[in-house]
Amino acid sequence: MCGYRLYYNAAGTNKNNSAAAAFLLKSVLLIPELGTSRKLPPLFSSALSHPLPVPITTTNYVDSPNQTPPLMDPTPTAAARRAAAIARHLAGLPSAATALQSSPCLSYAPPESTEAPPAFAPTELRALLDGHHLRDRDWLFGAMEESPLFCPRRAGGKVFVSPDYNEGKEGQREATMRRIGYLTRRGVFRGWLTEAGPEAELRKLALVECLGVYDHSLTIKLGVHFFLWGSAIKFLGTKRHHDKWLLDTENYAMKGCFAMTELGHGSNVRGIETIATYDSKTREFVINTPCESAQKYWIGGAANNATHTIVFAQLHINGRNEGVHAFVTQIRDQDESVLPNIHIADCGHKIGLNGVDNGRIWFNNIRVPRENLLNLVADVLPDGQYVSTIDDPDQRFAAFLSPLTLGRVNIAVNAVYISKVSLAIAVRYALSRRAFSITADGPETLLLDYPSHQRRLLPLLAKACMMSSAGNFMKNMYVKRTPEMSKAIHVYSSALKATLTWQNMTTIQECREACGGQGLRTENRVGIFKAEFDVQSTFEGDNNVLLQQVSKALYAEFLATQKKKRPFKGLGLEHLNGPCPIIPDSLTSGILRSSKFQMDLFCLREQDLLKQFAEEVSQYLAHGESREKALMLSYQIGEDLARAFTERTILQIFLEDEMNAPAGSLKDVLGLLRSMYVMVCIDESASFLRYGYLSRDNVATARKEIMTLCSEVRPHALAIVSSFGIPDAFLSPLAFDWIEANARSSESE
Repeated sequence: MCGYRLYYNAAGTNKNNSAAAAFLLKSVLLIPELGTSRKLPPLFSSALSHPLPVPITTTNYVDSPNQTPPLMDPTPTAAARRAAAIARHLAGLPSAATALQSSPCLSYAPPESTEAPPAFAPTELRALLDGHHLRDRDWLFGAMEESPLFCPRRAGGKVFVSPDYNEGKEGQREATMRRIGYLTRRGVFRGWLTEAGPEAELRKLALVECLGVYDHSLTIKLGVHFFLWGSAIKFLGTKRHHDKWLLDTENYAMKGCFAMTELGHGSNVRGIETIATYDSKTREFVINTPCESAQKYWIGGAANNATHTIVFAQLHINGRNEGVHAFVTQIRDQDESVLPNIHIADCGHKIGLNGVDNGRIWFNNIRVPRENLLNLVADVLPDGQYVSTIDDPDQRFAAFLSPLTLGRVNIAVNAVYISKVSLAIAVRYALSRRAFSITADGPETLLLDYPSHQRRLLPLLAKACMMSSAGNFMKNMYVKRTPEMSKAIHVYSSALKATLTWQNMTTIQECREACGGQGLRTENRVGIFKAEFDVQSTFEGDNNVLLQQVSKALYAEFLATQKKKRPFKGLGLEHLNGPCPIIPDSLTSGILRSSKFQMDLFCLREQDLLKQFAEEVSQYLAHGESREKALMLSYQIGEDLARAFTERTILQIFLEDEMNAPAGSLKDVLGLLRSMYVMVCIDESASFLRYGYLSRDNVATARKEIMTLCSEVRPHALAIVSSFGIPDAFLSPLAFDWIEANARSSESE
């Protein structure tokens, strides 16, 4: 249907705007639809000669070329009313001179020059969040800034370091190895495998966190070599293995990888198909890949560099399968040529982590000495007799998976640091970037002064701080581990690895969007993080599977207390021994911010969900389902339980850190962050409403409290991100003078 829709516009009715009114009437009175063009009706032709608008009806559309539009109301009174209404409307518009007045060019103002001085010392919060080895961290950051191998680039008057993602796959891999060589010469890895004790392990973890801030590929390449290959030698092997391989591993005289995952089996390690058969005549193990699904897959370091690997395979002795065991196997010679009867293929280009040479491995009757079996848990004597210090096959299998625990700890903590980098960039940008004016003649408003922008970023800031404390708790537990703590470490590392890596991806995405189009530029880091860190959700344990393991462990604890009639002990479950917490019917701001209320609410949810989970599993068992099937069918409540356990754990850990802080501004800010975390958990989790722990009104009250907390955290935003301890060079141009960084004069840089 062709024709015209009638519109009107003008610049005003005063003397200065009369001409503008006539001009605008000429330009926008009629907007042709579908490209049609028609002669103006007589009334509009006459209207163009009048300085003031004439009465026009806009209630009907001209939809037919032959239709006569009802342009004038025959009643003079109605026409007068319309003219007066239009006049009043036009009188409220700015004058033409004002509307056309040019604005001054934007200029960058550092947030430090516009924000109020911090209410607390950022160094104090950094000490709490980093937790340990601050000097070692700063030394390593400086060592990376000093070397041209870390791709320094000047932008906006500052120097930044970050990997060159414009390089191809092979170029990125070569760059990773050159950086490892430099770090080795600087002594970064000294003691990583040969020094014992919590202090040495914490220093190692601190340095890995710094390397992760620079490049995920670098961290993963080192993680495979030291924390998978190296940890397996150290914790699954015995003295003969330590003497032969640990020092050479630490010095990078040999390069190790970790061949556990197969094409057909990832999370289900127990089902891997690679076979190691013991030959008692030659006292060797013969390793074979019996089918295509048994090929080792995604093996970091295998495609280009690794000289040795730890092969996880089913151990067969005299026709009997003794389960999964670990074997040290050489795959390349000193010239890095692949050995005979071993085939290695490249996994190819990936969406991220292209600085890691992931490969696939097939074995064809590869013979390794009997002594290459990592034999701390089990051994094969020369005559083929199988012996083990652990009789229970399930416990023995769990022991072989112990090297994965350190990997999960590293991944979880690294995720928090990447969230910190993303937030530091997005918050600093929001403290210098302006958009729109609230008043007609006022300046444009800082992004972080918009309540909606605060709601996007500041809850993520609170979560990053809370999860930093959780990461420190997990690291300290790991480095002080005893055999009795193995189960707790597994549960905590599984729960926090899943939760922290998922939260990292949420944070990266929100920060990318909060940076607008600038977030898409690789040099601004946040956008590329999405591809680089997506893998964290699935490697070293699929997050969904890990949460299922958490709920199964909690169910086992529940059964043990019921069977042995003993109280809960460990995993923070002691609250289950007391009475069920009572939540007030009506919540005020004061109650919502009370740490007692917050812990009561989270404990109530966890306690109730554990009972519900146990009851649902029992119902399936009563109908004849197996225990595994019953647990599988109850996965929905199981997932809610695992999340409730994790969120209560994070809150409890942070609350302890807060209580240990001295009275003052920092302690007050920690309280704001804690309350923000709890309110956001209530807002984001359907469980509080689903299971009736809070009423709709109380959930709505908590949601409103978030905005109040955002306004109170807003003045501390710069100080909080400054306390993350990330040097300027490891952020991006967007966090600083983004105007100068994009200036034409900066193109050569």
